[in-house]
Amino acid sequence: MVAVKEPAPVSKAPAPGGKEKSSEGKTLNVFSHGVLIIWAILVVMPLLWAVMSSFKSDDSILSTPWALPDKLHFDNWSRAWSQAHMSDYFFNTIIVVGGSLIGTLLLGSMAAYVLARFDFPGNRFIYYLFIGGMSFPIILALVPLFFVMNNMGLLNTRHGLIMVYIAYSLPFTVFFLTSFFRTLPGSVAEAAMIDGASHTRTFFQVMLPMAKPGLISVGIFNFLGQWNQYMLPTVLNTDPKYRVLSQGLVELANSRGYKGDWSGLFAGLVMAMLPVLAAYIIFQRQVVAGLTAGAVK
Repeated sequence: MVAVKEPAPVSKAPAPGGKEKSSEGKTLNVFSHGVLIIWAILVVMPLLWAVMSSFKSDDSILSTPWALPDKLHFDNWSRAWSQAHMSDYFFNTIIVVGGSLIGTLLLGSMAAYVLARFDFPGNRFIYYLFIGGMSFPIILALVPLFFVMNNMGLLNTRHGLIMVYIAYSLPFTVFFLTSFFRTLPGSVAEAAMIDGASHTRTFFQVMLPMAKPGLISVGIFNFLGQWNQYMLPTVLNTDPKYRVLSQGLVELANSRGYKGDWSGLFAGLVMAMLPVLAAYIIFQRQVVAGLTAGAVK
């Protein structure tokens, strides 16, 4: 019986430059985490300082701005809500932003669906008109827009401001949702049409629910832009009865001249921030899903 000699195991030589690549990766990872931590501090600290200042007195804000409040002054919030009319501004903002957001998503999704799913003469021309609207500075349209709104009797009205917000937000909404609708499978819409569904029913019952991540993402962006809008309501909405939050905060800052109500101003500022923060915290996963949905078809 002849013994078979097993071959000696071959030792694998370490890849050249492996340690260098590993160390470079660790260095880059530490550097990126450090940048993210610094960025988070720069973003979070002003928010925390504003919340802290909203519970302090005016003297404490001016003398010890970085110190914690000696006691919680809840009267700042009640004073800003009632005496500074933040409740009225809040109500007007909810009406205007809510109506414009619904109109923007409805009209934008319908236009984007047609441009993404149907080929007809002038399709690309209409699409590029919407794209051109994104590059048009709104400040150039303020004067003619003022006269158009005045001739139509829409100045100093909530519904007039809603229509302007919708027109202002439509270009980006159509641009975003057109790309999103192109990533959705067309076989589902074809199956619905074979089953006898009309174009309207196919859109509202089949395609629109599938586009929910994209609708939430573009809805959050429009909500942020419309909620913080200041230039349009300042020019088109001069009636104090219909002022929105951005105008109310400026009025609160100037309400007492050089003796500004700083504690009430910080309380109003936090009131204006809370809906935006709550909306992003609740829908942050949907926003990320909507932004990355078109990356892989």
